[in-house]
Amino acid sequence: MRYLIISDIHANLTAFETVLKDAGKLGQDYDFVWCLGDVVGYGPDPNACVDLLRSLPHLCLAGNHDWAALGRLDVRTFNADARKAVTWTRENLTDGNLAYLEALPTTFVLGDFTLAHGSPREPVWEYILDPLTASLNFPHYQTLYCLVGHTHTPVTFKLLPETGDCQPFTPVYNEPETLDRYRQIINPGSVGQPRDSDPRAAYALLDIERITWEFRRVEYDIDAVQARMRKVEMPDRLVARLEHGW
Repeated sequence: MRYLIISDIHANLTAFETVLKDAGKLGQDYDFVWCLGDVVGYGPDPNACVDLLRSLPHLCLAGNHDWAALGRLDVRTFNADARKAVTWTRENLTDGNLAYLEALPTTFVLGDFTLAHGSPREPVWEYILDPLTASLNFPHYQTLYCLVGHTHTPVTFKLLPETGDCQPFTPVYNEPETLDRYRQIINPGSVGQPRDSDPRAAYALLDIERITWEFRRVEYDIDAVQARMRKVEMPDRLVARLEHGW
């Protein structure tokens, strides 16, 4: 079984469509999609992104922006630009897509893999940005591997049994790597809102039979997304950040 691993689409239809094209053919290059949350928020295409995801064989988790669009989070904890985007998203989502987001789970366990948006310890909200936070999360799941999103930054944290240390590893793109038997927390990065100073859409491919993981990046038409954001009067900072990857 081969999985397309995506996270943090953030209502960026152009990036999402480009990732699907780059990943190859459903049923040939991958069989199923795991989405680690934040389908909506920030971007101009919330309904189109939810509709496209729903058209695919997939499992999706709830992210903090998905919850914010449902009114489950206090948006006063968001910055002003994010609050404006959340409000616009909430007002524009269809009833059917709101119901879809409402039903999303916060965690899932499939074989050797635990899935969460933020972390296994706090699935919707916690950011795993450093080895210390990663190390504190290893006791909170039982499988070998945990896949997370939320930070918009591709990275692997490995727990080294010889020393008990947690080490971060930066991605090598477009090269399948065998997953060793160390316990790991892996983030594929963001489809629609990269935050690692690389504006290209990020995703990954997982082959369960071969036990391989492949980080990928792909360029997409950022100008087209920015034009749609301006049309719906998204804040200038949210528009500008797409081209810089921050």
